[in-house]
Amino acid sequence: MQARSIGDVQVGAIGLGGMPMSIEGRPDEERSVATIHAALDAGVTLIDTADAYHLTATDVGHNEVLIARAVAGYGGDTSAVLIATKGGHLRPGDGSWTQNGDPEYLKQACDASLKRLGVEAIGLYQFHRPDPKVPYADSVGAIRDLLDAGKIRYAGISNANPEQIRQANEILGGRLVSVQNQFSPAFRSSEPELELCAELGIAFLPWSPLGGISNAGQLGSRFDVFQQVGQAHGVSPQQVCLAWMLAKAPVVIPIPGSSRPETIRDSVAAADLQLSSEELARLDAA
Repeated sequence: MQARSIGDVQVGAIGLGGMPMSIEGRPDEERSVATIHAALDAGVTLIDTADAYHLTATDVGHNEVLIARAVAGYGGDTSAVLIATKGGHLRPGDGSWTQNGDPEYLKQACDASLKRLGVEAIGLYQFHRPDPKVPYADSVGAIRDLLDAGKIRYAGISNANPEQIRQANEILGGRLVSVQNQFSPAFRSSEPELELCAELGIAFLPWSPLGGISNAGQLGSRFDVFQQVGQAHGVSPQQVCLAWMLAKAPVVIPIPGSSRPETIRDSVAAADLQLSSEELARLDAA
């Protein structure tokens, strides 16, 4: 699988989003572990998680623990695997989402994630979502402090606009390595952030690149051109979608969520799918 960069770390062009394995409708642990192992077998070296990927208030960090256990139990070499987690977005346990960008909270959340992941330093730690009650500079300042303290190797942000990307990179002293925003055929409003990341050489990690858990399977029926191009190549519309994203800029690393081995294998194959300029133009116009 072709390689892309996060900071000075080389990762596969397709990552694995762990959220579907821990929220509503999550599979049993055996299937989740098999999915993570299938991703590693296929060459995935970026696995994305967050402390908020859980169901109830009693299993906070479920996805972090699951991924740590699966990676530790993998029979092959995992030294190149970069686990990215996030803090600052919470699920009280009733299905809702809230934010907490307080600097002291973020530092505590990072310490808790360190323990769940069983590492001395988190590979990539990202501020999950801006908190309207806390100045953005204060929240990112906490991420800078964690970076300076050596508790995290790399720093990223998520759900950010262009102004926040520039501000975060300045606060971090030019050390911002990733921006994780929603981007898919149905959600194109993050194009400016993608273009800015390409300009600055910062990795852009589209979350829900196939349209989200409930919509990924219907991508081809919702956007006919992805189905048509897929049929021409003998591949799924989901593969076409990820290949289309990869063609947008060398900083793009989609992180499709998966909870089955066959779906992550299909996603990874997108890294080797070559689309013509005419096909890319048709997909852009969808």
